[in-house]
Amino acid sequence: MNPVPDETTVFPLVAASSTLALVHYLDRQGVLHRERIEQITGTTLETLTDPDLRVPADHHYQLWEYAEQMTGDPAVGLHAGQVVDPERMGLVGHVFFNCDTLGEAVTQYVRLHRLINESVTLSFEQAGDLAILTWQPDTPGHYCRQDMDRTLAAALSRTRHFIHPGITAEWAEIAHPRPAYAAEYSALVGGPVTFDGSATRLAFHSRHLSHPIPHRNPYVYSAVLKQVNTVLAKLQTRRTFGRKIRKLISRQMATERIDADTLARQCHMSRQTLYRRLKKEGLSFHDLVEQVRKDKALRYVAADHYALGEIAFLLGFSELSAFSRAFKRWTGVAPAQYRAGHRVAETGPTQD
Repeated sequence: MNPVPDETTVFPLVAASSTLALVHYLDRQGVLHRERIEQITGTTLETLTDPDLRVPADHHYQLWEYAEQMTGDPAVGLHAGQVVDPERMGLVGHVFFNCDTLGEAVTQYVRLHRLINESVTLSFEQAGDLAILTWQPDTPGHYCRQDMDRTLAAALSRTRHFIHPGITAEWAEIAHPRPAYAAEYSALVGGPVTFDGSATRLAFHSRHLSHPIPHRNPYVYSAVLKQVNTVLAKLQTRRTFGRKIRKLISRQMATERIDADTLARQCHMSRQTLYRRLKKEGLSFHDLVEQVRKDKALRYVAADHYALGEIAFLLGFSELSAFSRAFKRWTGVAPAQYRAGHRVAETGPTQD
C-alpha cells in the first residue's frame, strides 16, 4: 500500500533536459509521435528546450513506460543512457565534465542532483578503497526501472567518454528484480552486478577520484556553475511557492468550489501570472487541484472517519459515482476496496 501523501507535499520535478534526451532517442529510433508525447509530458516539444524548464517526475516516468512500449525494448534505459551527445547534455553535465578531477565532479554531481531529479536522493560515501554512489527514490512509487537504467548507463558511458575509457566499476547493486536482459549490466559495469537491492549503488575504486578530467574549460565551468547555482536558488523558492499554492487550494477546497481567480488574488497576482509561474515549473493549475483532491481522497478513505458519500461532497464531486470513477482512475481500485485494504494492513490478516 503506498503511503498517504502529506498536506505539504510538493510534487517532485525532473530537468526537462532529461525528458528531451529521451524524446531525441525516440526520434532516432523512428518512433517519435509528437501528439502522444506532448500529451504525456503536458507540454510541447518546443517548450522542452527551455533550459530552466522542469517536468513533473510522474510525467517523465510515464514517458519511459511509453518508450519501452513503442521501441519494444525492455532495456531501453540502458541503451538510451549509452548515447553520449555533448550537444544535448544538461547544465549539471557541463559542470561535471569541466571540474578538475573526478572526485570534485562527483561532489558537484551529488550537490546538484536535485536539479536533475527531485524524486531521487543521491548520496556518496567512501568505505575503505571504495567510492560508492547510492540512488534512493523518495517513495517506492518514484522508482522507475527504465530511468534508473538510463542513469547508470549515462554515468558510466559519459565518464568513460570524457575522462578515460578504461574506468570500470568494482560492483553494482540494482534495486529492481533481475530482468531478462541482466547480462547487459555486467558488460556495462565491468564488475559483478546483483539485483533486488535496498537501493541502487555503484562502487568505484577510490583511486579514480584523483583522475584529472582532460579538456576541461575553467571558463565554461565558472559560467555554467553560476547559472546552475541560480537555478538551485530558484528551486528553493519553488518549494516555498509550491507549498503555499497547495495549502491555499486545500483550504479553498474545504469551503467552496476551487476558483483560480480567487486564489490568484490571495497571492496578490493575476490569474495569468499564476498560470505562468506554474507553467514555468512544469505544472498547471488543473494538475495541482487534481493532485490535492487525490491526496485528500487517499487520506479520507484510509482514515475511515467519513462515509464515502461525505468524502465525495467534501472534495467537490456532485455525486458518489463521479468520485468513485475518479478514485479508481487515481489508484486502480474502488474507494471501498482501498478502505478495506487499509483495515487489513492496520489489523493484520485474520487467522483461520
